[in-house]
Amino acid sequence: MIRTLLSRVLTLVFAACGAGGCAAFTNPVSEGIPVRRLPDQVFAEPKSELKDVPLNLLRINDPGDYKLDKGDVLGVLADEILTKENQPVPIQFSQNPNALKPAVQGVPVPVQDDGTILLPLLDPINVKGKTLIEARNLIVDQMVNKKQIVVKGKERVLVDLLQPRRYRVLVVREDNGNAPLVSAGNYASTVSFGGGRKGAAYSLLMEPGRNDLLQALTQTGGPPGFDAKHEIVIRRGKYDPADPLKGFVRVPTRARPDQPLTFTEADITLEDGDTVNIEARDTEVFYTAGLLPASIIPVPRDRDLRVIEAIAAVRGPLINGGFNQNQFTATSVNVGVGNPNPSLVTVIRRLPNGQQIPIRVDLNVAFRDLRENIIIQPGDTVVLQERPGEALTRYFTQTFRLGTTVRVVTGDRFNSTGVSSNP
Repeated sequence: MIRTLLSRVLTLVFAACGAGGCAAFTNPVSEGIPVRRLPDQVFAEPKSELKDVPLNLLRINDPGDYKLDKGDVLGVLADEILTKENQPVPIQFSQNPNALKPAVQGVPVPVQDDGTILLPLLDPINVKGKTLIEARNLIVDQMVNKKQIVVKGKERVLVDLLQPRRYRVLVVREDNGNAPLVSAGNYASTVSFGGGRKGAAYSLLMEPGRNDLLQALTQTGGPPGFDAKHEIVIRRGKYDPADPLKGFVRVPTRARPDQPLTFTEADITLEDGDTVNIEARDTEVFYTAGLLPASIIPVPRDRDLRVIEAIAAVRGPLINGGFNQNQFTATSVNVGVGNPNPSLVTVIRRLPNGQQIPIRVDLNVAFRDLRENIIIQPGDTVVLQERPGEALTRYFTQTFRLGTTVRVVTGDRFNSTGVSSNP
Protein backbone atom coordinates (compact mmCIF):
# COMPACT_ATOMS: atom_id res chain seq x y z
CA MET A 1 0.00 0.00 0.00
CA ILE A 2 2.78 2.43 0.92
CA ARG A 3 4.71 1.55 -2.22
CA THR A 4 1.62 2.16 -4.35
CA LEU A 5 1.04 5.53 -2.70
CA LEU A 6 4.63 6.65 -3.33
CA SER A 7 4.47 5.48 -6.93
CA ARG A 8 1.36 7.53 -7.55
CA VAL A 9 2.89 10.60 -5.91
CA LEU A 10 6.01 10.38 -8.08
CA THR A 11 3.89 9.91 -11.18
CA LEU A 12 1.95 13.07 -10.33
CA VAL A 13 5.20 14.97 -9.72
CA PHE A 14 6.70 14.02 -13.08
CA ALA A 15 3.45 14.82 -14.83
CA ALA A 16 3.24 18.22 -13.13
CA CYS A 17 6.84 19.06 -13.99
CA GLY A 18 6.37 18.02 -17.59
CA ALA A 19 3.10 19.89 -17.97
CA GLY A 20 4.52 23.04 -16.43
CA GLY A 21 7.68 22.99 -18.53
CA CYS A 22 10.04 22.51 -15.61
CA ALA A 23 13.31 24.24 -16.47
CA ALA A 24 15.34 21.40 -14.97
CA PHE A 25 14.04 19.09 -17.73
CA THR A 26 13.75 21.61 -20.59
CA ASN A 27 16.86 23.71 -19.95
CA PRO A 28 18.33 24.45 -23.42
CA VAL A 29 21.86 25.07 -22.09
CA SER A 30 22.15 22.16 -19.67
CA GLU A 31 24.26 20.13 -22.11
CA GLY A 32 27.35 22.20 -21.55
CA ILE A 33 30.96 21.05 -21.73
CA PRO A 34 32.40 20.31 -18.27
CA VAL A 35 35.19 22.60 -17.18
CA ARG A 36 37.72 19.79 -16.82
CA ARG A 37 37.35 18.85 -20.51
CA LEU A 38 38.19 22.28 -21.91
CA PRO A 39 41.71 23.46 -22.85
CA ASP A 40 43.38 26.35 -21.07
CA GLN A 41 43.00 28.57 -24.14
CA VAL A 42 39.27 28.89 -23.47
CA PHE A 43 39.76 30.35 -20.00
CA ALA A 44 40.76 33.90 -19.15
CA GLU A 45 44.19 34.71 -17.77
CA PRO A 46 44.08 35.96 -14.16
CA LYS A 47 44.17 39.74 -13.90
CA SER A 48 45.63 39.46 -10.42
CA GLU A 49 48.98 38.53 -11.97
CA LEU A 50 49.23 41.89 -13.76
CA LYS A 51 51.26 44.64 -12.10
CA ASP A 52 51.64 48.30 -12.98
CA VAL A 53 54.66 49.06 -15.14
CA PRO A 54 57.08 51.27 -13.13
CA LEU A 55 56.83 54.87 -14.28
CA ASN A 56 60.61 55.29 -14.48
CA LEU A 57 60.55 52.92 -17.45
CA LEU A 58 58.48 55.48 -19.37
CA ARG A 59 61.15 58.18 -19.27
CA ILE A 60 64.61 58.81 -20.71
CA ASN A 61 66.89 57.86 -17.84
CA ASP A 62 70.22 59.18 -19.21
CA PRO A 63 69.85 61.66 -22.07
CA GLY A 64 73.63 62.15 -22.27
CA ASP A 65 75.31 65.19 -23.81
CA TYR A 66 73.06 67.43 -25.85
CA LYS A 67 73.35 66.81 -29.61
CA LEU A 68 72.77 69.79 -31.87
CA ASP A 69 70.34 69.70 -34.76
CA LYS A 70 68.18 72.00 -36.85
CA GLY A 71 65.97 74.30 -34.82
CA ASP A 72 68.52 74.90 -32.06
CA VAL A 73 69.59 78.48 -31.31
CA LEU A 74 73.15 78.91 -30.03
CA GLY A 75 74.70 81.74 -28.09
CA VAL A 76 78.13 82.30 -29.71
CA LEU A 77 80.86 84.58 -28.46
CA ALA A 78 83.76 84.84 -30.94
CA ASP A 79 86.11 87.83 -30.94
CA GLU A 80 86.97 89.28 -34.35
CA ILE A 81 84.00 87.39 -35.82
CA LEU A 82 80.88 88.39 -33.92
CA THR A 83 82.29 90.51 -31.11
CA LYS A 84 85.30 92.61 -30.25
CA GLU A 85 87.65 91.99 -27.38
CA ASN A 86 87.11 95.40 -25.84
CA GLN A 87 83.32 95.39 -26.24
CA PRO A 88 80.91 94.25 -23.52
CA VAL A 89 79.84 90.65 -23.76
CA PRO A 90 76.23 90.43 -25.01
CA ILE A 91 73.78 88.65 -22.70
CA GLN A 92 70.72 86.83 -24.04
CA PHE A 93 67.85 86.06 -21.70
CA SER A 94 65.73 82.99 -22.33
CA GLN A 95 62.04 83.49 -22.98
CA ASN A 96 61.20 80.06 -21.60
CA PRO A 97 60.52 80.19 -17.82
CA ASN A 98 61.37 76.48 -17.59
CA ALA A 99 64.74 76.82 -19.30
CA LEU A 100 67.73 75.25 -17.59
CA LYS A 101 69.69 78.51 -18.02
CA PRO A 102 67.85 81.82 -17.67
CA ALA A 103 70.62 83.72 -19.51
CA VAL A 104 73.38 82.86 -22.00
CA GLN A 105 76.41 84.85 -23.19
CA GLY A 106 76.86 85.46 -26.90
CA VAL A 107 75.07 86.38 -30.10
CA PRO A 108 72.06 84.28 -31.19
CA VAL A 109 73.06 81.93 -34.02
CA PRO A 110 70.41 79.50 -35.31
CA VAL A 111 71.19 76.05 -36.65
CA GLN A 112 69.98 75.87 -40.25
CA ASP A 113 67.81 73.12 -41.72
CA ASP A 114 70.88 71.43 -43.17
CA GLY A 115 72.51 71.33 -39.71
CA THR A 116 75.02 74.13 -40.30
CA ILE A 117 75.67 77.49 -38.64
CA LEU A 118 76.67 80.59 -40.58
CA LEU A 119 79.25 82.97 -39.09
CA PRO A 120 80.87 86.03 -40.73
CA LEU A 121 84.25 85.39 -42.41
CA LEU A 122 83.89 81.62 -41.89
CA ASP A 123 82.67 78.79 -44.09
CA PRO A 124 79.40 77.04 -43.09
CA ILE A 125 80.10 74.78 -40.14
CA ASN A 126 78.17 71.52 -39.85
CA VAL A 127 77.21 71.03 -36.22
CA LYS A 128 74.46 68.44 -36.65
CA GLY A 129 74.94 65.65 -34.10
CA LYS A 130 77.77 67.56 -32.41
CA THR A 131 77.98 68.57 -28.76
CA LEU A 132 78.53 72.18 -27.67
CA ILE A 133 82.23 71.51 -27.04
CA GLU A 134 82.65 69.93 -30.45
CA ALA A 135 80.89 72.90 -32.09
CA ARG A 136 83.26 75.31 -30.32
CA ASN A 137 86.29 73.33 -31.50
CA LEU A 138 85.08 73.52 -35.11
CA ILE A 139 84.76 77.31 -34.87
CA VAL A 140 88.22 77.65 -33.32
CA ASP A 141 89.72 75.41 -36.00
CA GLN A 142 88.46 77.64 -38.79
CA MET A 143 89.44 80.86 -37.03
CA VAL A 144 93.00 79.70 -36.20
CA ASN A 145 94.02 77.15 -38.82
CA LYS A 146 91.93 77.68 -41.95
CA LYS A 147 91.19 81.41 -41.98
CA GLN A 148 94.00 82.46 -39.61
CA ILE A 149 91.93 85.29 -38.22
CA VAL A 150 93.43 85.04 -34.73
CA VAL A 151 96.62 83.59 -33.36
CA LYS A 152 96.42 80.25 -31.60
CA GLY A 153 96.05 80.74 -27.90
CA LYS A 154 94.54 84.21 -28.28
CA GLU A 155 91.07 83.11 -29.41
CA ARG A 156 88.08 83.80 -27.20
CA VAL A 157 85.21 81.58 -28.29
CA LEU A 158 82.21 80.52 -26.23
CA VAL A 159 79.32 78.35 -27.47
CA ASP A 160 76.24 77.78 -25.35
CA LEU A 161 72.67 76.68 -25.97
CA LEU A 162 70.34 79.65 -25.99
CA GLN A 163 67.14 77.87 -27.01
CA PRO A 164 66.86 74.15 -27.67
CA ARG A 165 64.77 72.85 -30.50
CA ARG A 166 61.33 71.60 -29.56
CA TYR A 167 59.20 68.77 -30.85
CA ARG A 168 55.49 69.23 -31.31
CA VAL A 169 53.63 66.23 -29.90
CA LEU A 170 49.87 65.68 -29.78
CA VAL A 171 48.31 63.85 -26.84
CA VAL A 172 44.74 62.58 -27.22
CA ARG A 173 43.15 61.27 -24.03
CA GLU A 174 39.81 59.48 -23.85
CA ASP A 175 40.09 58.40 -20.22
CA ASN A 176 37.92 60.01 -17.60
CA GLY A 177 38.67 59.57 -13.93
CA ASN A 178 35.24 60.88 -12.85
CA ALA A 179 33.07 58.15 -14.33
CA PRO A 180 29.70 57.78 -12.55
CA LEU A 181 29.19 54.90 -10.19
CA VAL A 182 27.19 51.96 -11.49
CA SER A 183 25.51 49.75 -8.92
CA ALA A 184 23.79 46.40 -9.37
CA GLY A 185 22.34 45.07 -6.15
CA ASN A 186 25.14 44.97 -3.63
CA TYR A 187 27.76 45.14 -6.36
CA ALA A 188 29.31 48.47 -7.37
CA SER A 189 31.89 49.45 -9.95
CA THR A 190 33.32 52.69 -11.25
CA VAL A 191 32.63 51.68 -14.84
CA SER A 192 30.04 53.71 -16.68
CA PHE A 193 27.84 52.20 -19.35
CA GLY A 194 28.51 53.77 -22.71
CA GLY A 195 32.14 54.54 -21.84
CA GLY A 196 33.75 57.53 -20.19
CA ARG A 197 35.31 59.11 -23.25
CA LYS A 198 36.38 62.60 -22.50
CA GLY A 199 37.80 63.66 -25.84
CA ALA A 200 40.56 65.91 -24.47
CA ALA A 201 43.55 66.76 -26.70
CA TYR A 202 46.79 68.58 -25.95
CA SER A 203 49.53 70.06 -28.10
CA LEU A 204 52.94 69.92 -26.40
CA LEU A 205 56.32 71.40 -27.22
CA MET A 206 58.95 69.07 -25.81
CA GLU A 207 62.70 69.60 -25.62
CA PRO A 208 65.28 66.91 -26.41
CA GLY A 209 66.17 64.88 -23.35
CA ARG A 210 62.73 65.55 -21.89
CA ASN A 211 60.69 64.28 -24.82
CA ASP A 212 59.61 60.99 -23.29
CA LEU A 213 56.23 59.41 -22.65
CA LEU A 214 56.27 60.13 -18.93
CA GLN A 215 56.75 63.84 -19.57
CA ALA A 216 53.80 63.82 -21.98
CA LEU A 217 51.60 62.10 -19.40
CA THR A 218 52.73 64.46 -16.62
CA GLN A 219 51.82 67.54 -18.65
CA THR A 220 48.38 66.22 -19.61
CA GLY A 221 46.97 64.94 -16.32
CA GLY A 222 49.15 62.06 -15.17
CA PRO A 223 49.07 58.31 -15.86
CA PRO A 224 46.04 56.75 -17.59
CA GLY A 225 42.83 56.77 -15.55
CA PHE A 226 40.83 53.87 -14.21
CA ASP A 227 38.69 53.51 -17.33
CA ALA A 228 41.61 53.60 -19.77
CA LYS A 229 42.99 50.60 -21.56
CA HIS A 230 46.12 48.88 -20.29
CA GLU A 231 48.19 50.28 -23.10
CA ILE A 232 49.25 53.58 -24.67
CA VAL A 233 49.42 53.84 -28.46
CA ILE A 234 52.08 56.04 -30.05
CA ARG A 235 51.63 56.91 -33.72
CA ARG A 236 54.81 58.15 -35.28
CA GLY A 237 54.79 61.35 -37.32
CA LYS A 238 56.74 59.66 -40.10
CA TYR A 239 54.12 57.51 -41.79
CA ASP A 240 55.21 54.83 -44.24
CA PRO A 241 52.40 53.94 -46.70
CA ALA A 242 54.21 50.77 -47.65
CA ASP A 243 54.11 49.54 -44.05
CA PRO A 244 51.21 51.15 -42.12
CA LEU A 245 51.98 49.18 -38.95
CA LYS A 246 55.55 50.42 -38.88
CA GLY A 247 54.59 53.71 -37.28
CA PHE A 248 52.71 52.18 -34.33
CA VAL A 249 54.13 51.54 -30.89
CA ARG A 250 52.03 49.94 -28.15
CA VAL A 251 53.31 50.55 -24.64
CA PRO A 252 51.59 48.43 -21.94
CA THR A 253 50.84 50.04 -18.60
CA ARG A 254 50.27 46.70 -16.82
CA ALA A 255 52.26 43.53 -17.37
CA ARG A 256 53.30 40.31 -15.70
CA PRO A 257 56.52 40.63 -13.67
CA ASP A 258 57.88 37.33 -15.00
CA GLN A 259 57.63 38.41 -18.63
CA PRO A 260 60.01 40.84 -20.39
CA LEU A 261 58.69 44.23 -21.44
CA THR A 262 57.82 44.67 -25.09
CA PHE A 263 59.14 48.23 -25.48
CA THR A 264 62.49 49.98 -25.29
CA GLU A 265 63.65 53.49 -24.44
CA ALA A 266 63.57 54.35 -28.14
CA ASP A 267 59.88 53.41 -28.24
CA ILE A 268 58.92 55.86 -25.47
CA THR A 269 61.03 58.68 -26.94
CA LEU A 270 58.76 61.12 -28.76
CA GLU A 271 59.70 62.95 -31.93
CA ASP A 272 58.23 65.81 -33.89
CA GLY A 273 54.75 65.00 -35.21
CA ASP A 274 54.12 61.99 -32.96
CA THR A 275 50.66 61.39 -31.49
CA VAL A 276 50.08 59.77 -28.10
CA ASN A 277 46.66 58.16 -27.81
CA ILE A 278 45.19 56.96 -24.50
CA GLU A 279 42.06 55.07 -25.44
CA ALA A 280 39.12 54.59 -23.12
CA ARG A 281 38.25 51.06 -22.14
CA ASP A 282 34.98 49.95 -23.62
CA THR A 283 32.41 49.02 -21.02
CA GLU A 284 32.96 45.30 -20.40
CA VAL A 285 29.92 43.49 -19.05
CA PHE A 286 28.56 40.02 -18.48
CA TYR A 287 24.94 38.87 -18.39
CA THR A 288 22.91 36.74 -15.98
CA ALA A 289 19.86 34.63 -16.72
CA GLY A 290 17.96 31.53 -15.59
CA LEU A 291 17.22 31.50 -11.88
CA LEU A 292 19.34 34.63 -11.51
CA PRO A 293 17.86 38.08 -12.05
CA ALA A 294 18.26 39.13 -15.67
CA SER A 295 21.01 41.72 -15.33
CA ILE A 296 23.90 43.39 -17.12
CA ILE A 297 26.87 43.68 -14.77
CA PRO A 298 30.21 45.42 -15.48
CA VAL A 299 33.36 43.33 -15.28
CA PRO A 300 36.08 44.76 -13.00
CA ARG A 301 39.15 46.03 -14.80
CA ASP A 302 41.94 45.03 -12.44
CA ARG A 303 40.64 42.06 -10.47
CA ASP A 304 39.23 38.64 -11.27
CA LEU A 305 35.52 37.95 -11.10
CA ARG A 306 34.71 34.26 -10.82
CA VAL A 307 31.44 32.35 -11.08
CA ILE A 308 30.64 32.39 -7.38
CA GLU A 309 31.33 36.13 -7.16
CA ALA A 310 29.22 36.74 -10.27
CA ILE A 311 26.24 34.97 -8.66
CA ALA A 312 26.79 36.89 -5.44
CA ALA A 313 26.87 40.15 -7.42
CA VAL A 314 23.18 39.72 -8.32
CA ARG A 315 22.27 38.19 -4.94
CA GLY A 316 21.81 34.71 -6.30
CA PRO A 317 21.32 31.68 -4.03
CA LEU A 318 24.58 30.44 -2.50
CA ILE A 319 24.40 27.77 0.23
CA ASN A 320 21.41 29.26 1.96
CA GLY A 321 19.07 26.25 1.76
CA GLY A 322 19.31 22.68 2.99
CA PHE A 323 17.52 20.74 5.69
CA ASN A 324 15.83 22.63 8.46
CA GLN A 325 15.96 20.67 11.68
CA ASN A 326 13.64 21.91 14.35
CA GLN A 327 14.33 21.66 18.03
CA PHE A 328 14.48 18.15 19.48
CA THR A 329 12.14 17.33 22.38
CA ALA A 330 11.93 14.39 24.67
CA THR A 331 8.70 13.15 23.17
CA SER A 332 8.93 14.09 19.45
CA VAL A 333 11.27 15.05 16.63
CA ASN A 334 9.93 17.07 13.66
CA VAL A 335 12.14 17.09 10.56
CA GLY A 336 11.19 19.41 7.72
CA VAL A 337 12.60 18.74 4.26
CA GLY A 338 14.52 21.80 3.01
CA ASN A 339 15.31 23.08 -0.49
CA PRO A 340 18.79 22.40 -1.91
CA ASN A 341 20.34 25.31 -3.78
CA PRO A 342 20.49 25.10 -7.59
CA SER A 343 23.99 24.00 -8.55
CA LEU A 344 23.95 23.81 -12.35
CA VAL A 345 25.69 26.83 -13.89
CA THR A 346 26.20 27.22 -17.60
CA VAL A 347 28.56 29.95 -18.80
CA ILE A 348 27.93 30.79 -22.45
CA ARG A 349 31.23 32.11 -23.77
CA ARG A 350 31.96 33.83 -27.05
CA LEU A 351 35.14 32.76 -28.82
CA PRO A 352 37.36 35.06 -30.89
CA ASN A 353 36.21 33.30 -34.08
CA GLY A 354 32.60 34.35 -33.46
CA GLN A 355 31.37 31.00 -32.16
CA GLN A 356 30.14 30.32 -28.64
CA ILE A 357 30.40 27.34 -26.34
CA PRO A 358 28.42 26.42 -23.21
CA ILE A 359 30.67 25.68 -20.23
CA ARG A 360 29.10 23.60 -17.49
CA VAL A 361 30.13 24.49 -13.96
CA ASP A 362 29.24 22.44 -10.91
CA LEU A 363 28.59 25.08 -8.28
CA ASN A 364 29.11 22.60 -5.45
CA VAL A 365 32.56 21.71 -6.79
CA ALA A 366 33.39 25.36 -7.48
CA PHE A 367 33.36 26.10 -3.75
CA ARG A 368 36.19 23.60 -3.31
CA ASP A 369 38.10 23.70 -6.61
CA LEU A 370 39.40 27.00 -7.99
CA ARG A 371 39.65 25.58 -11.50
CA GLU A 372 35.93 24.83 -11.48
CA ASN A 373 35.24 28.37 -10.26
CA ILE A 374 36.28 29.86 -13.60
CA ILE A 375 36.97 33.54 -14.30
CA ILE A 376 34.16 35.45 -15.99
CA GLN A 377 35.12 37.10 -19.28
CA PRO A 378 33.44 40.13 -20.88
CA GLY A 379 30.44 39.03 -22.90
CA ASP A 380 29.78 35.86 -20.89
CA THR A 381 26.24 34.86 -20.02
CA VAL A 382 25.87 33.12 -16.65
CA VAL A 383 22.80 30.88 -16.49
CA LEU A 384 21.84 29.26 -13.18
CA GLN A 385 19.45 26.28 -13.26
CA GLU A 386 18.44 23.36 -11.12
CA ARG A 387 19.38 19.77 -11.68
CA PRO A 388 16.43 17.36 -12.04
CA GLY A 389 16.90 16.03 -8.52
CA GLU A 390 16.99 19.54 -7.10
CA ALA A 391 13.86 20.46 -9.05
CA LEU A 392 12.00 17.41 -7.73
CA THR A 393 12.97 18.20 -4.16
CA ARG A 394 11.82 21.77 -4.54
CA TYR A 395 8.55 20.61 -6.11
CA PHE A 396 7.89 18.27 -3.21
CA THR A 397 8.61 20.90 -0.56
CA GLN A 398 6.82 23.82 -2.20
CA THR A 399 3.83 22.05 -3.76
CA PHE A 400 2.98 19.12 -1.55
CA ARG A 401 4.45 20.51 1.70
CA LEU A 402 5.44 16.99 2.67
CA GLY A 403 6.84 16.45 6.12
CA THR A 404 7.86 13.46 8.09
CA THR A 405 6.69 13.16 11.62
CA VAL A 406 7.95 10.50 13.92
CA ARG A 407 6.05 10.27 17.13
CA VAL A 408 6.49 7.86 19.97
CA VAL A 409 3.24 7.67 21.89
CA THR A 410 2.51 5.34 24.79
CA GLY A 411 0.47 2.41 23.47
CA ASP A 412 0.60 3.52 19.81
CA ARG A 413 3.52 3.44 17.24
CA PHE A 414 3.30 5.23 13.93
CA ASN A 415 5.58 4.52 11.00
CA SER A 416 7.15 7.17 8.76
CA THR A 417 3.98 7.62 6.70
CA GLY A 418 1.72 8.23 9.73
CA VAL A 419 -0.02 4.83 9.41
CA SER A 420 -0.57 3.03 12.70
CA SER A 421 1.37 -0.17 13.11
CA ASN A 422 -1.27 -1.51 15.51
CA PRO A 423 -4.02 -3.61 13.91
